[in-house]
Amino acid sequence: MLILGIDTSCDDTSASVVEDGAKIISNIISNQAEIHKKYGGIVPELASRRHIEMIWPVVNEALGVAGVKLEDLSGIAVCHGPGLIGSLLVGCSFAKAICYSKQAPLVAVNHLEGHIFSSFLEELKPSFPFIALIISGGHTCLYRVDGFGKYKELGRTRDDAAGEAYDKVSKLLGFGYPGGPVIDKLSQDGNPKAIDFPRAYMPESSDFSFSGLKTAVLNFLKAAVTPHPPFAKRGPMGGINSELKTQNSKLISDIAASFQASVVDVLVRKTEWAMKKEYIKRVAISGGVAANSELRNRMKKMGAEKEVEIFIPSVLLCTDNAAMIAAAGYHHLESGNFAGLDLNPKAHMPL
Repeated sequence: MLILGIDTSCDDTSASVVEDGAKIISNIISNQAEIHKKYGGIVPELASRRHIEMIWPVVNEALGVAGVKLEDLSGIAVCHGPGLIGSLLVGCSFAKAICYSKQAPLVAVNHLEGHIFSSFLEELKPSFPFIALIISGGHTCLYRVDGFGKYKELGRTRDDAAGEAYDKVSKLLGFGYPGGPVIDKLSQDGNPKAIDFPRAYMPESSDFSFSGLKTAVLNFLKAAVTPHPPFAKRGPMGGINSELKTQNSKLISDIAASFQASVVDVLVRKTEWAMKKEYIKRVAISGGVAANSELRNRMKKMGAEKEVEIFIPSVLLCTDNAAMIAAAGYHHLESGNFAGLDLNPKAHMPL
C-alpha cells in the first residue's frame, strides 16, 4: 500500500511516499530557514506564501524519486493540524484537489500523531504500549500510547515548548533562528555546571514549563553585559553584540551548555516519572528537539541504566517531515478513517 504524505504544518514543505506505513520510498523536504533567519523566527505569512510556491515541485519530486504516479497511490495523507493555519491551508487544499481530480482516498493526520509514528519508520520499532515524548518548537508533551488511535496525554507544557525556549535563548545570545542546532554546537565547548539555571521539575505534575528558564537566562545576560550600550539599545530580546560575543566566547558556551543541561535534565526526569507511573519500560522520543545530541545521549544512557527500551528516529525523521504523516496515514486508511473534501485544518488540535 503506497501512501503519499503531505506536511505543511509550519515552515517546511514536505512530501513523501511510504509503503505499508513502514518503508520510506521517498521523503522530500524544502526548508525555509534562510527566509526566516533574518527575522529571528518564523513569519507565518512568508511561510504560507513559500508553501504555495513549493508544494507542487516538492510533491512532483517525491513521486519522481519513488518512481510512481498519482494513479499508483492507495491514498493521500495530509497533516491538518496543529500548526500555522495559513501553512496548513496550503497542504490541505492541495491534497483535496488531488483527491478530487484522481478520486483517491484522503485521510487527515494530526501532526503530533505523525511524530509518534516516526519511530515506526526505523528498523527497530516500539511495541505497544510505550511512552511517547514529543519535543519540538511548538510542543512538549508526554503520551501513553496503547495502539493506533489509543493515546492518553500524561503531561504538556504550560508555557514555552522546549524548542521555543532554544530559539529564544539563541536570540538572546545573538545567534538568531533556528536556535536548536546553534545551542547544541555551542554547548560542546561549554561547562554545563558553570551556571545553576533553574529546573522546573514540578513533581506534583507531569507538565513542563520552560518560561522561567528563559527568563533566568535573560536576567543572567543582563547582569553579565551591563553596562554595555549595544545590548541595552537593542532591547532585552535583541541579543548581545558581536564584539561582546567574541570577547566572551567561553562565557557564551557556558551559558548555552548550562541552559541545555537544565532542559535535558527536566526532559529525562519527567520521562522517568512517566515510565514509573504507567509501569512501562519503552519510550519513543520524537520532534525537532529529539535531534539534540545531548538529549539523545542522556536518554540512551538512562535507558541502559534502567533497562528501558529507547527509540529515537534518525535526525531527519525528528524534524517535520511528510514520511511520518504517511506512516500514520496508513493506519487511518486501513481503519477506514477517511476525510471528506470539506476537510478544514485547525491551528490548535488535541491528540
